[in-house]
Amino acid sequence: MSTTLRILIGAFAGALVGYLMYRYIGCRTGACPLTANPYTSILIYALFGALILGGK
Repeated sequence: MSTTLRILIGAFAGALVGYLMYRYIGCRTGACPLTANPYTSILIYALFGALILGGK
């Protein structure tokens, strides 16, 4: 499997996890920077997923 494909799969999986974290675990007060905003949560987790699966 090519590195680019692994990075894209990791980013997609991370974005999905980020959305699910926001949706089901999220922070109602807004004090949690990773789960209070859906866009931030999706972006950060997509980056984590891409880094984890993209690294060798």
